[in-house]
Amino acid sequence: MIDHTRGHEVAVPLRDGPSGPLVGVRILDLTQALAGPFCTMLLADMGADVIKVESPDGDMSRQMPPFAEEDDEHAFGGYFASVNRSKRGIMLDLKTPEGKDALLRLVETSDALVENFRAGVLDSLGLSYEILHERNPRLVYGAIRGFGDPRTGESPYVDWPAYDVVAQAMSGVVSFTGSPDGETFRVGPSVGDLYPATLTALGVVSAVLHARATGQGQFVDVAMYDALTALSEAIVYRYSYGGMVTRPTGNSHPQLAPFDMYPTSDGGCAIAAPSAKHWDILCGLIGRPDLVADERTKTNGARMKNAGFVRQVMSDWTSARTTKEVVATLAGQVPVGPVNDAAALYEDPHLQARGMLVAVDHPGVDRPMVFPNSPIHCTETPTGAWRRAPKLGEHNDEVLAELDEKDPT
Repeated sequence: MIDHTRGHEVAVPLRDGPSGPLVGVRILDLTQALAGPFCTMLLADMGADVIKVESPDGDMSRQMPPFAEEDDEHAFGGYFASVNRSKRGIMLDLKTPEGKDALLRLVETSDALVENFRAGVLDSLGLSYEILHERNPRLVYGAIRGFGDPRTGESPYVDWPAYDVVAQAMSGVVSFTGSPDGETFRVGPSVGDLYPATLTALGVVSAVLHARATGQGQFVDVAMYDALTALSEAIVYRYSYGGMVTRPTGNSHPQLAPFDMYPTSDGGCAIAAPSAKHWDILCGLIGRPDLVADERTKTNGARMKNAGFVRQVMSDWTSARTTKEVVATLAGQVPVGPVNDAAALYEDPHLQARGMLVAVDHPGVDRPMVFPNSPIHCTETPTGAWRRAPKLGEHNDEVLAELDEKDPT
């Protein structure tokens, strides 16, 4: 196991600068917490000039842990660092005339603005979409809210605050995530934030493309509830087709077998072989060729009816072997993968070969911190993290000086 203080040794370094397909696109980032910053981080990693605008109090996540043991500066913790890399940062008090004026001047030179306040917050400051659009008709305005914005559809929940766990619960995600006995769970990753953020990034880039072609900006709205409902697509159509209310099935699949997590002597692994081709191969590899023609297991439908038997056969075979042995036997022939924890990710040759762990310098710490790199790979315009997250107001002079250069008056 690689010690956490040496994880950067297997990670790729930061890129020298922006080089992705969004170089030349400027994004104003008025977001905080997780959903909004993750959205703008995706755009920054793809080369956009993302300017994070914070109040004098800073993003609420700046002082959230974890902090490195040796960090004596505490400019920000891991939460903030993870989703605010590759950005420049400025501090503006939007409650003052000077702060508003600076933002409006930035709007004139920007392709898009993204925020994730509750509906009406920026409107109340005199910085509504309509006012900003008047200042720059090409501006794309992206909003991530719990229940959307009235501009794209009224919601009876518009004034409700929302977090990841709320979106997961209301959308149905929680209802079919859990143990076979019916106990439900929130999904581990904060998909209630991360999936809406990803969709917003797609929406903003699409709208910027339209604006550059037509000169017309627009309002792009993604509700966390809406996004997670889309993510739960299977439970929606299953109910429509046959009245099925999908319930938790643990790690197995309600329509496919084998398609599950199985215990090994030292951990666990995922194996999926629902197709006839993979089932035949799997039976041979585990020493059970008789199951190919067995009426209980010869088809996926038969295996679903006898799911308990299939699971027992698989578990008996996997539990007698280490995870490494199971993977070595099946890899490349049947879909298989180990159940990795965080430490295992640092040793995985795929992630190293693909540059999926990136070492990012951190103020107050001598060693770099490690984060997942951009998963979007481009052959002609390489993407990836290229600068650490900014300290509060770190780039004020730089950004405001650029405005003065564009408007010498």
